[in-house]
Amino acid sequence: MAIEVKALHLSFVPHVLAVAGAVMVLVWNIHFRGGLAWESSNKNLIFNIHPVLMLIGFIIIGGQAIMSYKALPLKKEVKKLIHLVLHAIALILGIIGIYTAFKNHNESGIPNLYSLHSWLGIGVIVLYGIQWIYGFLVFFYPGGSTGLRSESLPWHVLLGLFVYILAVGNASLGLLEKLTFLENSGLDKYGAEAFLVNFTAIVTILYGAFVVFTVFSTAPQEDDHSYSPI
Repeated sequence: MAIEVKALHLSFVPHVLAVAGAVMVLVWNIHFRGGLAWESSNKNLIFNIHPVLMLIGFIIIGGQAIMSYKALPLKKEVKKLIHLVLHAIALILGIIGIYTAFKNHNESGIPNLYSLHSWLGIGVIVLYGIQWIYGFLVFFYPGGSTGLRSESLPWHVLLGLFVYILAVGNASLGLLEKLTFLENSGLDKYGAEAFLVNFTAIVTILYGAFVVFTVFSTAPQEDDHSYSPI
């Protein structure tokens, strides 16, 4: 299955959504939630790093990594390196983002891993890490045989998209969870902050959707090594 739209052209849509999502999550956590801090007597400032890194670092950069291998009109080896590096950055920032949630909970006396969001989050980051390591070993270094790479590619794409879609869904679940906590603590359900969080979740979902659409769009004609239709 392929969408008869050039991947490079289609990728402009998620790029715009990425900028919008990044601005929205920063405005929320800096303007409405008071800012970001690694160490602070106000433990909420530590937690604020979590949604920023998970959206910008994990979801947005991870999406760029996926699209780069399909949309960029570059040589295969160059795209492979960009794909690998961007996924590594996303994975590292995702791990740091999860750590800040644990750090906030531990310093605030809040239990860890009690919600579906947290369970899915751990599962996603573990699967993402396994996917990256397998991709590195088979497609980059030391590299598998031609047969192994050929057999692995469809599954690499399929599992990668599954993990990414799960990550996008869990990010939206996390925004819902945080907003529910805030509203239960007195935040106006129809106020500016509530609307901002809801629209951030919508933009996140749309971004994830267009990342997936880009994977199934038409690769540059001069390139025969991008994702193959599954």
